[in-house]
Amino acid sequence: MRQIDRRPFVFAVVIYLLAWFLGFPIRAQSAPLEEVECTLILDAASGETLYRDGVCDQRFSPASTFKVPLALIGYDAGILSDEHTPAWDYKPEFKAAKRDQKTVDPTIWEKDSVLWFSQEITRRLGNERFAGYVSKFDYGNADVAGTPGRDDGLTRSWVNSSLEISPVEQVNFMRRLLAGELPVSAKAHAMTQAILPTFRSGGWTVQGKTGTTRLGESADKRSLGWFVGWANKDARSIVFARLVIDTKRSDTPKGPQARTMFLKELSNLVDRSK
Repeated sequence: MRQIDRRPFVFAVVIYLLAWFLGFPIRAQSAPLEEVECTLILDAASGETLYRDGVCDQRFSPASTFKVPLALIGYDAGILSDEHTPAWDYKPEFKAAKRDQKTVDPTIWEKDSVLWFSQEITRRLGNERFAGYVSKFDYGNADVAGTPGRDDGLTRSWVNSSLEISPVEQVNFMRRLLAGELPVSAKAHAMTQAILPTFRSGGWTVQGKTGTTRLGESADKRSLGWFVGWANKDARSIVFARLVIDTKRSDTPKGPQARTMFLKELSNLVDRSK
């Protein structure tokens, strides 16, 4: 019978255990490729779980869902004023996609998910204030260091980089936002809620933010899509997170896909909890 050399396997296990013992980060994106899905819905007032399905406690890049806490920061710091102020003109050095080469205000920023507008907010904050806000929010792992060796924490830490958050943490953050419990001004809470895109689904009024990115550094990057936010119907108020990660790369934005499916299913998902 052929003998199998187990030494490479044993060596890999030893290295993994040593890294774990010494406290080195073992990141979710480094795991073997696998599909990940989560749908999580909580009662906004009580925190009761109304629906939970899939992998909901694993952290991944927030991508453009980070525009929700960043709006809170921008309004609290006085960089943003109201729904349409400031309106910043596009500059060639932003090197944005053609669709984003336009004048952008806070409402357009959230609706069209404009990265360069986010980066202008964080540049005005500076590293110290930016990191301080994210830490005070207790947002995911609160790591805004960015990609090692790239000095991009201030402008890209939330896009397939160091900052990560789980669906469980997303919905808890949304609960605190709706309750006005985050360490920012009342105006920041109110204005952030005012500029989030609004949708309709089976009698529900839904406000939320999508997020799309590709995980990993290899050519076969996985496609990630988020949709997070809150919804109201009559006297009911819920918070939610939908996360979808495909093993294959996709050229179609995954966030809007996640939003479309969630809006289609929302009424049935909440009805199951009754």
